[in-house]
Amino acid sequence: MFLLVSFMKYKISFIIFLLTLICQFMYSQIVLPLYTDSIPNSKPGVNEETTEYKDGLTLIWKVARPEITVFLPPKSKANSTAVIICPGGGYQYITANMEGTDIAEQFVKMGVAAIVLKYRIPNDAWMVHKEIGPLQDAQQAIKMVREQAAKWNINSNRIGIMGFSAGGHLASTAGTHFNKVLIPNTTKTSVRPDFMILIYPVISFLPGICHVGSKEQLVGKNAGIELVNEYSNELQVTEQTPPTFLVHASDDDAVISMNSIAFYDSLVSKKIPAEIHIYQSGGHGFGMFIKNSQERWMDRCESWLRFNGWLQSKL
Repeated sequence: MFLLVSFMKYKISFIIFLLTLICQFMYSQIVLPLYTDSIPNSKPGVNEETTEYKDGLTLIWKVARPEITVFLPPKSKANSTAVIICPGGGYQYITANMEGTDIAEQFVKMGVAAIVLKYRIPNDAWMVHKEIGPLQDAQQAIKMVREQAAKWNINSNRIGIMGFSAGGHLASTAGTHFNKVLIPNTTKTSVRPDFMILIYPVISFLPGICHVGSKEQLVGKNAGIELVNEYSNELQVTEQTPPTFLVHASDDDAVISMNSIAFYDSLVSKKIPAEIHIYQSGGHGFGMFIKNSQERWMDRCESWLRFNGWLQSKL
């Protein structure tokens, strides 16, 4: 009996030790409201946000109160780079796990701080000007991370933005519209991302290439040509546009691959460092794992980040 009790005590102690060891290597996670005061460009009203769980996906609808979820790697592993992640959802909802938290966990394994942005869904019911709401949130997220950089072991000059599908449109808008700051910014903090990662992104609102649902949700069905051009981000690339990594599938019939190709061509024409991967198949919305393939684009992305020096610590 004594031997059994001793063995059980040893077993429990070992399990506690093992759990303690695991916890030392786990990332920390912080959820913060995006705005500490009033939300700019916002109408007062009841919070109608809902969460739906469908086929393994976590979908958040009617977001009117944006927030960020911060995933920080252990200090010993952190390399001082951060990426703000904009999940997709056609500007109608946010795919919070597959294109958000799941991706964040992979970046943390690389030593990269990952910030998942729950941005406002454009809607006239809770926004004064719905077309600028998501961009305001992206700019505020960049500003917030930049201002908290020292606290979170991040180099303020190594903050990128990433987006999937319509979230890719938001990320590419942040990377091409940073000279027009749409949020209160008395500190004059830069809202320019240092790099972009765009995965099957909506880029253009031009006929023949645009994802109609995203376009209509953001700028409306009857948007004029000036507004359409403004949010066709392949037309907004300049010499100051950040370096960019793009992924798409040739058989994407929701957001056609010409979105990524057009943006890549514009980047190259302006001599912006860029890399593009167009896979033969995979469709749309594949997250980290391309359908019917052992290929992992996250490995290619990690190689691109390493090649450009963002995985080497520079605090």
